[in-house]
Amino acid sequence: MIEIREVRTKKDIKLFAKYPLKLYKGCPYYVPSLRGDEMSTFNPKKNFSLMECEAKGFLCYKDGELAGRIAGIIHKTDNELTGKKYIRFSRFECIDDIEVFRALLGAVEKYGRDNGMEIIHGPWGFNDTDREGMLTYGFDRKATYVTNYSYPYFCRRMKELGFEDESKWVERKFIIPKEPYKRIDEVAEKLKARFKVEDVAETMSIRELVKKYGKKLFETYNEAYAHLDGFIPVDENTEKNVLKQFATVLNKRYISVLVDEKGDVAAFGIVLPSLIKPLVKHRGKLFPTGFIGVLISIKRPKELEMALIGVKQEYKNTGINALVMHRIMHNVIEDGIESIESNPMLETNYQIQQQWKFAENEIVKRRQTYTKPIGSLIDRDEDLKEAE
Repeated sequence: MIEIREVRTKKDIKLFAKYPLKLYKGCPYYVPSLRGDEMSTFNPKKNFSLMECEAKGFLCYKDGELAGRIAGIIHKTDNELTGKKYIRFSRFECIDDIEVFRALLGAVEKYGRDNGMEIIHGPWGFNDTDREGMLTYGFDRKATYVTNYSYPYFCRRMKELGFEDESKWVERKFIIPKEPYKRIDEVAEKLKARFKVEDVAETMSIRELVKKYGKKLFETYNEAYAHLDGFIPVDENTEKNVLKQFATVLNKRYISVLVDEKGDVAAFGIVLPSLIKPLVKHRGKLFPTGFIGVLISIKRPKELEMALIGVKQEYKNTGINALVMHRIMHNVIEDGIESIESNPMLETNYQIQQQWKFAENEIVKRRQTYTKPIGSLIDRDEDLKEAE
Protein backbone atom coordinates (compact mmCIF):
# COMPACT_ATOMS: atom_id res chain seq x y z
CA MET A 1 0.00 0.00 0.00
CA ILE A 2 1.35 3.42 -0.98
CA GLU A 3 0.35 6.63 0.77
CA ILE A 4 1.34 10.25 0.04
CA ARG A 5 1.38 12.75 2.89
CA GLU A 6 1.92 16.47 2.50
CA VAL A 7 4.65 17.96 4.71
CA ARG A 8 2.81 20.03 7.31
CA THR A 9 4.14 19.49 10.83
CA LYS A 10 7.55 19.92 12.46
CA LYS A 11 7.82 16.14 12.56
CA ASP A 12 7.13 15.96 8.80
CA ILE A 13 9.80 18.60 8.12
CA LYS A 14 12.35 16.68 10.15
CA LEU A 15 11.52 13.43 8.33
CA PHE A 16 11.76 15.28 5.00
CA ALA A 17 15.16 16.76 5.89
CA LYS A 18 16.65 13.51 7.18
CA TYR A 19 15.28 11.03 4.64
CA PRO A 20 18.29 11.17 2.25
CA LEU A 21 20.52 10.03 5.13
CA LYS A 22 18.41 6.88 5.34
CA LEU A 23 18.29 6.26 1.58
CA TYR A 24 22.04 6.73 1.07
CA LYS A 25 23.20 5.13 4.31
CA GLY A 26 26.44 3.31 3.59
CA CYS A 27 26.82 4.92 0.14
CA PRO A 28 30.40 6.28 -0.10
CA TYR A 29 29.49 8.79 -2.82
CA TYR A 30 26.64 10.66 -1.16
CA VAL A 31 27.33 14.03 0.52
CA PRO A 32 24.53 15.41 2.74
CA SER A 33 23.26 18.96 2.53
CA LEU A 34 23.56 21.17 5.58
CA ARG A 35 20.79 20.01 7.89
CA GLY A 36 19.79 23.59 8.71
CA ASP A 37 19.24 24.38 5.02
CA GLU A 38 17.06 21.30 4.60
CA MET A 39 14.99 22.18 7.67
CA SER A 40 14.42 25.70 6.29
CA THR A 41 13.14 24.59 2.86
CA PHE A 42 9.50 25.51 3.51
CA ASN A 43 10.08 28.29 6.06
CA PRO A 44 9.52 31.75 4.47
CA LYS A 45 11.29 33.40 7.41
CA LYS A 46 14.52 31.61 6.49
CA ASN A 47 14.07 30.69 2.82
CA PHE A 48 13.56 34.09 1.20
CA SER A 49 13.04 32.47 -2.21
CA LEU A 50 9.51 31.66 -1.03
CA MET A 51 8.67 35.33 -1.57
CA GLU A 52 8.59 34.60 -5.32
CA CYS A 53 7.76 30.89 -5.18
CA GLU A 54 5.11 28.58 -3.85
CA ALA A 55 6.33 25.22 -2.60
CA LYS A 56 5.04 22.04 -1.01
CA GLY A 57 6.78 18.93 0.25
CA PHE A 58 5.48 15.37 0.08
CA LEU A 59 6.44 12.15 1.84
CA CYS A 60 5.68 8.70 0.45
CA TYR A 61 5.00 5.70 2.66
CA LYS A 62 4.96 2.13 1.41
CA ASP A 63 3.36 -0.41 3.75
CA GLY A 64 3.70 2.12 6.54
CA GLU A 65 7.43 2.77 6.06
CA LEU A 66 8.88 6.02 4.72
CA ALA A 67 9.99 5.32 1.15
CA GLY A 68 10.67 8.72 -0.42
CA ARG A 69 10.32 12.48 -0.50
CA ILE A 70 9.85 15.24 -3.09
CA ALA A 71 9.19 18.98 -3.25
CA GLY A 72 7.10 20.85 -5.81
CA ILE A 73 8.06 24.45 -6.62
CA ILE A 74 5.97 26.91 -8.61
CA HIS A 75 8.45 29.62 -9.50
CA LYS A 76 6.43 32.69 -10.46
CA THR A 77 9.43 34.62 -11.82
CA ASP A 78 10.53 31.72 -14.01
CA ASN A 79 7.05 31.31 -15.42
CA GLU A 80 6.81 35.03 -16.13
CA LEU A 81 10.18 35.01 -17.92
CA THR A 82 9.45 31.91 -20.02
CA GLY A 83 5.75 32.49 -20.59
CA LYS A 84 5.19 28.83 -19.69
CA LYS A 85 3.32 27.17 -16.85
CA TYR A 86 6.01 25.10 -15.19
CA ILE A 87 6.11 23.32 -11.88
CA ARG A 88 9.53 22.20 -10.71
CA PHE A 89 10.22 19.03 -8.78
CA SER A 90 13.12 19.18 -6.35
CA ARG A 91 14.68 17.32 -3.41
CA PHE A 92 13.58 14.04 -4.96
CA GLU A 93 14.81 10.86 -3.29
CA CYS A 94 13.12 7.47 -3.02
CA ILE A 95 13.62 3.72 -3.08
CA ASP A 96 13.84 1.80 -6.36
CA ASP A 97 10.12 1.20 -6.82
CA ILE A 98 8.27 2.39 -9.91
CA GLU A 99 5.03 2.91 -7.97
CA VAL A 100 6.77 5.08 -5.38
CA PHE A 101 8.28 7.11 -8.23
CA ARG A 102 4.87 7.44 -9.81
CA ALA A 103 3.20 8.46 -6.57
CA LEU A 104 5.75 11.15 -5.65
CA LEU A 105 5.98 12.70 -9.10
CA GLY A 106 2.20 12.38 -9.40
CA ALA A 107 1.79 14.38 -6.18
CA VAL A 108 3.79 17.22 -7.72
CA GLU A 109 1.81 16.93 -10.96
CA LYS A 110 -1.44 17.24 -9.06
CA TYR A 111 -0.16 20.21 -7.07
CA GLY A 112 0.82 21.81 -10.35
CA ARG A 113 -2.44 21.07 -12.17
CA ASP A 114 -4.48 22.36 -9.22
CA ASN A 115 -2.62 25.65 -9.65
CA GLY A 116 -2.96 25.86 -13.44
CA MET A 117 0.46 24.47 -14.36
CA GLU A 118 0.93 22.47 -17.56
CA ILE A 119 4.52 21.13 -17.48
CA ILE A 120 6.49 19.33 -14.78
CA HIS A 121 10.30 19.41 -14.93
CA GLY A 122 13.31 18.94 -12.73
CA PRO A 123 15.19 18.41 -10.58
CA TRP A 124 15.39 22.21 -10.39
CA GLY A 125 15.81 24.23 -7.20
CA PHE A 126 14.63 27.62 -5.99
CA ASN A 127 17.48 29.37 -7.86
CA ASP A 128 20.67 28.56 -9.73
CA THR A 129 22.76 28.19 -6.59
CA ASP A 130 20.41 25.45 -5.40
CA ARG A 131 21.05 21.78 -6.17
CA GLU A 132 19.72 20.83 -9.60
CA GLY A 133 20.00 18.05 -12.16
CA MET A 134 19.92 14.26 -11.77
CA LEU A 135 23.12 12.26 -12.05
CA THR A 136 23.40 10.19 -15.25
CA TYR A 137 27.13 9.39 -15.31
CA GLY A 138 29.80 9.22 -12.62
CA PHE A 139 27.91 7.14 -10.08
CA ASP A 140 31.21 5.91 -8.65
CA ARG A 141 32.43 9.41 -7.75
CA LYS A 142 31.69 11.38 -4.62
CA ALA A 143 29.26 14.29 -4.93
CA THR A 144 30.35 17.84 -4.11
CA TYR A 145 29.11 20.29 -1.49
CA VAL A 146 26.49 21.77 -3.85
CA THR A 147 25.44 18.80 -6.00
CA ASN A 148 23.03 15.90 -5.66
CA TYR A 149 24.00 12.26 -5.77
CA SER A 150 21.50 9.73 -7.06
CA TYR A 151 21.59 5.99 -7.62
CA PRO A 152 21.66 4.73 -11.26
CA TYR A 153 18.02 3.58 -11.09
CA PHE A 154 16.73 7.16 -10.92
CA CYS A 155 17.37 8.09 -14.55
CA ARG A 156 16.06 4.68 -15.70
CA ARG A 157 12.78 5.14 -13.83
CA MET A 158 12.31 8.66 -15.24
CA LYS A 159 12.38 7.24 -18.76
CA GLU A 160 9.96 4.48 -17.80
CA LEU A 161 7.51 7.14 -16.64
CA GLY A 162 7.68 8.99 -19.96
CA PHE A 163 9.93 11.90 -19.00
CA GLU A 164 12.10 13.39 -21.75
CA ASP A 165 15.60 14.89 -21.59
CA GLU A 166 15.86 18.60 -20.86
CA SER A 167 18.97 20.54 -19.73
CA LYS A 168 22.33 18.75 -19.43
CA TRP A 169 25.49 19.50 -17.45
CA VAL A 170 29.04 18.18 -17.21
CA GLU A 171 31.41 18.27 -14.24
CA ARG A 172 35.18 18.29 -14.67
CA LYS A 173 38.19 17.29 -12.62
CA PHE A 174 41.20 19.54 -13.13
CA ILE A 175 44.80 18.41 -13.11
CA ILE A 176 46.75 20.81 -10.89
CA PRO A 177 50.04 21.84 -12.53
CA LYS A 178 53.32 21.86 -10.60
CA GLU A 179 53.87 25.47 -11.63
CA PRO A 180 51.50 28.32 -12.59
CA TYR A 181 50.42 28.41 -16.22
CA LYS A 182 53.12 30.41 -18.05
CA ARG A 183 50.64 31.60 -20.66
CA ILE A 184 48.41 33.18 -18.02
CA ASP A 185 51.35 34.70 -16.14
CA GLU A 186 52.58 36.31 -19.34
CA VAL A 187 49.31 38.05 -20.12
CA ALA A 188 48.07 38.78 -16.58
CA GLU A 189 49.85 42.07 -15.97
CA LYS A 190 49.09 43.27 -19.51
CA LEU A 191 45.40 42.52 -19.02
CA LYS A 192 45.39 44.25 -15.64
CA ALA A 193 46.86 47.41 -17.15
CA ARG A 194 44.67 47.25 -20.25
CA PHE A 195 41.39 46.96 -18.38
CA LYS A 196 42.52 49.06 -15.40
CA VAL A 197 41.09 46.58 -12.93
CA GLU A 198 42.07 45.74 -9.37
CA ASP A 199 41.60 42.37 -7.70
CA VAL A 200 40.08 43.57 -4.44
CA ALA A 201 40.14 40.04 -2.99
CA GLU A 202 43.86 40.56 -2.44
CA THR A 203 43.37 43.35 0.09
CA MET A 204 39.87 43.06 1.53
CA SER A 205 38.36 40.62 4.02
CA ILE A 206 35.35 38.48 3.05
CA ARG A 207 33.13 40.67 5.23
CA GLU A 208 34.39 43.84 3.51
CA LEU A 209 33.98 42.29 0.06
CA VAL A 210 30.40 41.25 0.74
CA LYS A 211 29.48 44.62 2.21
CA LYS A 212 31.07 46.78 -0.50
CA TYR A 213 30.81 44.65 -3.64
CA GLY A 214 28.21 41.97 -2.88
CA LYS A 215 25.42 43.73 -4.78
CA LYS A 216 27.70 44.60 -7.71
CA LEU A 217 28.86 40.98 -7.90
CA PHE A 218 25.28 39.76 -8.19
CA GLU A 219 24.63 42.32 -10.94
CA THR A 220 27.53 40.83 -12.91
CA TYR A 221 26.31 37.33 -12.10
CA ASN A 222 22.85 38.14 -13.49
CA GLU A 223 24.40 39.53 -16.68
CA ALA A 224 26.74 36.57 -17.16
CA TYR A 225 24.17 33.82 -16.61
CA ALA A 226 20.99 35.40 -18.02
CA HIS A 227 21.06 33.33 -21.24
CA LEU A 228 21.33 29.94 -19.56
CA ASP A 229 18.63 27.27 -19.12
CA GLY A 230 16.38 27.76 -16.13
CA PHE A 231 18.19 30.90 -15.00
CA ILE A 232 16.43 33.06 -12.42
CA PRO A 233 17.89 36.54 -11.74
CA VAL A 234 19.15 36.92 -8.20
CA ASP A 235 17.07 39.60 -6.48
CA GLU A 236 17.59 41.18 -3.07
CA ASN A 237 15.70 38.41 -1.30
CA THR A 238 17.65 35.63 -2.97
CA GLU A 239 20.91 37.47 -2.25
CA LYS A 240 20.28 36.96 1.46
CA ASN A 241 19.93 33.20 0.98
CA VAL A 242 23.00 32.92 -1.25
CA LEU A 243 25.18 35.02 1.03
CA LYS A 244 24.05 33.02 4.03
CA GLN A 245 24.80 29.80 2.18
CA PHE A 246 28.19 30.69 0.72
CA ALA A 247 29.74 33.71 2.48
CA THR A 248 30.57 31.66 5.56
CA VAL A 249 32.38 28.96 3.55
CA LEU A 250 34.59 31.23 1.44
CA ASN A 251 38.37 31.38 1.73
CA LYS A 252 39.63 34.62 0.16
CA ARG A 253 42.71 32.87 -1.24
CA TYR A 254 40.48 31.11 -3.74
CA ILE A 255 38.29 33.95 -4.95
CA SER A 256 38.89 36.80 -7.36
CA VAL A 257 36.84 39.99 -7.68
CA LEU A 258 38.06 42.33 -10.43
CA VAL A 259 36.79 45.89 -10.00
CA ASP A 260 37.15 48.42 -12.84
CA GLU A 261 37.56 52.19 -12.79
CA LYS A 262 33.80 52.70 -12.58
CA GLY A 263 33.63 50.64 -9.41
CA ASP A 264 31.77 47.81 -11.18
CA VAL A 265 32.66 44.13 -10.82
CA ALA A 266 34.15 43.40 -14.25
CA ALA A 267 34.62 39.72 -13.50
CA PHE A 268 34.77 37.31 -10.58
CA GLY A 269 35.69 33.75 -9.77
CA ILE A 270 34.70 31.70 -6.72
CA VAL A 271 36.34 28.42 -5.80
CA LEU A 272 35.07 26.79 -2.60
CA PRO A 273 36.94 24.72 -0.05
CA SER A 274 35.46 21.22 -0.12
CA LEU A 275 33.30 20.51 2.93
CA ILE A 276 32.76 16.87 2.02
CA LYS A 277 34.60 15.31 4.96
CA PRO A 278 32.90 17.20 7.82
CA LEU A 279 29.46 17.00 6.15
CA VAL A 280 29.75 13.23 5.75
CA LYS A 281 31.23 12.70 9.20
CA HIS A 282 28.55 14.77 10.97
CA ARG A 283 25.65 13.84 8.64
CA GLY A 284 25.11 17.47 7.58
CA LYS A 285 24.86 18.85 11.12
CA LEU A 286 27.02 21.81 12.13
CA PHE A 287 26.29 21.66 15.84
CA PRO A 288 27.44 20.77 18.37
CA THR A 289 30.79 19.68 16.86
CA GLY A 290 30.41 19.67 13.06
CA PHE A 291 31.33 23.33 12.68
CA ILE A 292 34.90 22.63 13.90
CA GLY A 293 35.54 20.32 10.96
CA VAL A 294 33.95 22.86 8.61
CA LEU A 295 36.23 25.64 9.88
CA ILE A 296 39.30 23.44 9.40
CA SER A 297 38.21 22.55 5.87
CA ILE A 298 37.72 26.25 5.05
CA LYS A 299 41.00 27.48 6.49
CA ARG A 300 43.27 24.58 5.49
CA PRO A 301 41.61 22.82 2.55
CA LYS A 302 43.15 20.03 0.52
CA GLU A 303 40.34 19.82 -2.03
CA LEU A 304 38.44 22.60 -3.80
CA GLU A 305 35.21 22.92 -5.78
CA MET A 306 35.03 25.39 -8.65
CA ALA A 307 31.73 27.17 -8.04
CA LEU A 308 31.26 30.25 -10.25
CA ILE A 309 33.02 32.43 -12.77
CA GLY A 310 31.23 35.46 -14.20
CA VAL A 311 32.21 38.17 -16.67
CA LYS A 312 30.32 41.42 -17.27
CA GLN A 313 28.97 41.68 -20.82
CA GLU A 314 31.32 44.47 -21.89
CA TYR A 315 34.34 42.31 -20.98
CA LYS A 316 33.22 39.10 -22.65
CA ASN A 317 35.64 37.50 -25.11
CA THR A 318 38.48 39.76 -23.93
CA GLY A 319 40.46 37.11 -22.05
CA ILE A 320 39.77 38.72 -18.69
CA ASN A 321 38.82 35.31 -17.26
CA ALA A 322 42.55 34.46 -17.41
CA LEU A 323 43.17 37.29 -14.99
CA VAL A 324 40.45 35.91 -12.71
CA MET A 325 42.21 32.53 -12.53
CA HIS A 326 45.72 33.99 -12.25
CA ARG A 327 45.62 34.80 -8.54
CA ILE A 328 43.57 31.73 -7.62
CA MET A 329 45.88 29.25 -9.37
CA HIS A 330 48.99 30.75 -7.78
CA ASN A 331 47.42 30.23 -4.34
CA VAL A 332 46.23 26.73 -5.25
CA ILE A 333 49.77 25.65 -6.12
CA GLU A 334 51.36 27.48 -3.19
CA ASP A 335 48.93 25.90 -0.71
CA GLY A 336 49.49 22.36 -1.98
CA ILE A 337 45.86 21.76 -2.98
CA GLU A 338 45.47 18.13 -4.03
CA SER A 339 42.39 18.25 -6.26
CA ILE A 340 39.89 20.62 -7.89
CA GLU A 341 36.54 19.56 -9.27
CA SER A 342 34.06 21.79 -11.01
CA ASN A 343 30.41 22.03 -10.15
CA PRO A 344 27.93 21.54 -13.03
CA MET A 345 28.53 23.41 -16.30
CA LEU A 346 25.74 23.45 -18.87
CA GLU A 347 26.70 21.65 -22.07
CA THR A 348 25.17 24.54 -24.02
CA ASN A 349 27.25 27.13 -22.15
CA TYR A 350 29.96 27.13 -24.82
CA GLN A 351 31.72 30.17 -23.40
CA ILE A 352 32.39 28.54 -20.04
CA GLN A 353 33.39 25.28 -21.73
CA GLN A 354 35.94 27.12 -23.86
CA GLN A 355 37.39 28.93 -20.86
CA TRP A 356 38.94 25.72 -19.52
CA LYS A 357 40.84 24.73 -22.65
CA PHE A 358 44.08 26.01 -21.14
CA ALA A 359 43.82 23.61 -18.18
CA GLU A 360 44.21 19.83 -18.35
CA ASN A 361 40.92 18.28 -17.24
CA GLU A 362 38.49 15.43 -17.77
CA ILE A 363 34.71 15.04 -17.57
CA VAL A 364 33.94 12.93 -14.50
CA LYS A 365 30.18 13.37 -14.10
CA ARG A 366 27.10 14.22 -16.12
CA ARG A 367 23.63 15.21 -14.95
CA GLN A 368 20.40 16.47 -16.46
CA THR A 369 16.82 17.52 -15.86
CA TYR A 370 13.70 15.82 -17.23
CA THR A 371 10.38 17.20 -18.46
CA LYS A 372 6.90 16.10 -19.52
CA PRO A 373 3.40 17.54 -19.85
CA ILE A 374 1.29 17.21 -16.73
CA GLY A 375 -1.42 14.57 -16.87
CA SER A 376 -0.47 10.93 -17.30
CA LEU A 377 0.60 10.21 -13.73
CA ILE A 378 -2.49 11.83 -12.24
CA ASP A 379 -4.87 10.37 -14.83
CA ARG A 380 -3.62 6.84 -14.14
CA ASP A 381 -4.17 7.23 -10.39
CA GLU A 382 -7.66 8.58 -10.96
CA ASP A 383 -8.49 5.69 -13.32
CA LEU A 384 -7.31 3.18 -10.71
CA LYS A 385 -9.49 4.83 -8.02
CA GLU A 386 -12.53 4.66 -10.30
CA ALA A 387 -11.82 0.99 -11.02
CA GLU A 388 -11.70 0.25 -7.31
